[in-house]
Amino acid sequence: MTPGTIGLLMFGSMLLLMALRVPIAAAMFIPGAVGYWVMTNDLALLNTLKGSAVARLTVYDLSVIPLFLLMGQFATQGGLSRALFQAAAAFVGHIRGGLGMAAIMSAAAFGAVCGSSVATSATITQVAYPEMKTHGYHGRLSTAALATGGTLGILIPPSVPLVVYAILTEQNVAKLFAAALLPGLIAMLGYIVVIGIYCRVRPDLATPSDALPWGVRFKTLIGVWPIVVIFLLVFGGIYGGIFSPTEGAAVGAIGTFITGLARRELNLEGIRRSFLGTAETSAMVFMIFLGADMMNSSLALTQMPARLADWVGQLDVAPIAIVGCVLLLYVVLGCVMDELSMLLLTIPVIFPTIMALELWGLNPEMKAIWFGILVLMTVGIGLIAPPVGLNVYVVNSIAKDVSMNETYKGVLPFLASDFLRTVVLLFFPAMALWLVGVFYG
Repeated sequence: MTPGTIGLLMFGSMLLLMALRVPIAAAMFIPGAVGYWVMTNDLALLNTLKGSAVARLTVYDLSVIPLFLLMGQFATQGGLSRALFQAAAAFVGHIRGGLGMAAIMSAAAFGAVCGSSVATSATITQVAYPEMKTHGYHGRLSTAALATGGTLGILIPPSVPLVVYAILTEQNVAKLFAAALLPGLIAMLGYIVVIGIYCRVRPDLATPSDALPWGVRFKTLIGVWPIVVIFLLVFGGIYGGIFSPTEGAAVGAIGTFITGLARRELNLEGIRRSFLGTAETSAMVFMIFLGADMMNSSLALTQMPARLADWVGQLDVAPIAIVGCVLLLYVVLGCVMDELSMLLLTIPVIFPTIMALELWGLNPEMKAIWFGILVLMTVGIGLIAPPVGLNVYVVNSIAKDVSMNETYKGVLPFLASDFLRTVVLLFFPAMALWLVGVFYG
């Protein structure tokens, strides 16, 4: 059996195990380990298992992941999401579709202290959906806006998938965060515009709330200022060279912890849930790391990544078309895989191919950063696109009175906004790279 055949069998077995609902980490690890054993021997497999586990779990840069997760957990348990939504709703709730816009804005702000799409969707939905339902918002618009807003949790820094991409491609995390900020803000504005157009075409989907006095509106900002301070402290410190992204994550976690205590909403039970939730999610992430490492080690033995890069390099196709096809692949993979699994499995194979292409005259570092933001935006599409759409499942598990079919219908206009933004970034890399140049020259 040739190495290429073994590689295809491993990949097919992985997809089959995923279809059978085997956990993602095991679905990657088992075919990878079997394939490695077939191509080598028992001792080689055991040495690889020992070495890869130690090498992966002792990487200092990976400590940023549990720290950002803990920061998000403290923000959730400390009631910061409620304050964000109340402030946004106070200013735009009187507009038709305003509560949907407020949900988008609060998701973007919460994403700035969370770093997880699923956590953002779940947290903001628990706060915003009952309010939208009380004010007569149609379930289609409510759940679609909440699921879509959750994708901002991984696009607006900090972003756990972006940290993973930085580690896999050996790029600067802070520069990737800077590159993601402007596309994230544009995504937020695009979603708000979609809601405005949606409600103009279908005014029956949303009922405006009563306008609040300006004094009441400004009073709601009192609960938001700690989040602004934390964001400026963390990212100001990172871009100012005061501390590294890992140290910034630790500062952010301490800041959200103190804020939760000061608001008297973070109690002992909330602290316990924060540490437990962080431990569970971190364990899942690191297990996926180990599974992907095993699969990628086996694929490296088959020489499939190198052969793929050579084959793509010989194609008589415009490089930008190849990048477009890769992005379409991520949309398809998003139907069966979560964002971390996609990155861990595909980046070691696809990244060398992309770096070998001549794209807009970008140097290797700028090309890697630009491609990372493109991948992140495409992964976000997979989080809400049918037939899986993880964020849709999360939101509908809370909004049980709305059918999945209704939510998917509501998501379609938001997907059109995502597609337009991705195309613009594909042809205009400056949309992501401008802030990198501002901060780093």
